[in-house]
Amino acid sequence: MEKNLKNVLVISFGFLLLFTAYGGLQSLQSSLHSEEGLGVASLSVLYAALILSSMFLPPILIKKLGCKWTIAGSMCCYIAFSLGNFYASWYTLIPTSVMLGLGGAPLWSAKCTYLTIAGNSYAEKAGKNGKDIINQYFGVFFLIFQSSGIWGNLISSLIFSQASNKVEISEENLACCGAYDCMTDTTNTTESTEPSNSLIYTLLGIYTASGVLAVLLIVVFLDQIKSDQAETEKEKLETPSFWSTFLATFQHLKDKRQCLLIPLTMYSGFEQGFLSGDYTKTYVTCALGIHYIGYVMICFSAVNSLCSLLFGKISQFTGRKLLFALATVTNTACIIALLLWKPHPKQLAVFFIFPALWGLSDAIWQTQTNGLYGFLFEKHKEAAFANYRLWESLGFVIAFGYSTKLQVYIKLYILLSVLVLSMVTYGAVEYLEAKSSPGTPTATKKENVGHLTQETPM
Repeated sequence: MEKNLKNVLVISFGFLLLFTAYGGLQSLQSSLHSEEGLGVASLSVLYAALILSSMFLPPILIKKLGCKWTIAGSMCCYIAFSLGNFYASWYTLIPTSVMLGLGGAPLWSAKCTYLTIAGNSYAEKAGKNGKDIINQYFGVFFLIFQSSGIWGNLISSLIFSQASNKVEISEENLACCGAYDCMTDTTNTTESTEPSNSLIYTLLGIYTASGVLAVLLIVVFLDQIKSDQAETEKEKLETPSFWSTFLATFQHLKDKRQCLLIPLTMYSGFEQGFLSGDYTKTYVTCALGIHYIGYVMICFSAVNSLCSLLFGKISQFTGRKLLFALATVTNTACIIALLLWKPHPKQLAVFFIFPALWGLSDAIWQTQTNGLYGFLFEKHKEAAFANYRLWESLGFVIAFGYSTKLQVYIKLYILLSVLVLSMVTYGAVEYLEAKSSPGTPTATKKENVGHLTQETPM
């Protein structure tokens, strides 16, 4: 096997093992640690730490440690979060959430740097186009990585399905599920269906072992980048100083189009935060039990992966405007339906329809917003994507931050309001773009820029 491809596969399977654990844990946080909102608070803190990490840490760590050891060290932060869940309290989960957030950005930046260097190295030897090889490597990576959402959730559902204390949820308790949840009673409702400590510890043990295997895989099998290649990359990282990179992120806000894209970017964090923090708890756990969360999130992950691939391909034919319109209509319909629907175990299929439709919409938000940033800000990609990570993470922080303070129907109205605002400001961006380049279609040539190199630390 070609050496660079072997390294790509090592990184891909390392991330698969790591995010099998993290993805499953994230879906369970709001239901597993519902007391005083500990679970969602930990996720809010995690994304706040990620914002800081994105601005400061990646260039410093990659320069000092190199890509291989940055990846291995950052993975250890994820393992710490799994360990923090064994004895979940404000003194264990919050510090480990901060650790994970700080490790997230360096992990993904080092991965992107390594794959880019590996692609260019092979292209140089084989006399091929560097961009083509890099795209192939990222394609292999995401093909393997995207399945982590399926495996992590499958493991949690299979283990929690072994619970012997499953009880039928009364009609009185079911009345507290859904958009008009009884905030004070929801925790009590779900306590009766909560799995035993032994099952929780079994699950956490598997997740922790998966993380440890990921680190070992990287440490043992991943080759260190050759010094001459690493020096070239370090020079790129050294070019902007620490403060100039920090300031460039905010100076980019002088561009009207970037300011207008803030609501759309934040909406991406809001909608993902709602699904993993609120839908899983007040609809799925409340009406079906915690052992169904994994199955429901598998449905989301599977549709999301397939649609990401599909929309990445067809966007060159349909244009981004049509896809954004499809996502808007789909999400709006889901939000209105969730406001009206009273979840009941007899309507089992409906619990899976919502995450499937949500996965379709999210695939558009992820691929097309990334592509839009790459298309509009081609000359200032670093500052643009730093803004993308900043505002999306802020959306997560806010969504998880108010999760325990507001009833679900209020959160759905907020979600709908942000969606409407996003589409108004996005329309203004398209108008400005059309005005600046009349007669040139804006949705074709570079529509899909940034799709394969999409960085989603969480």
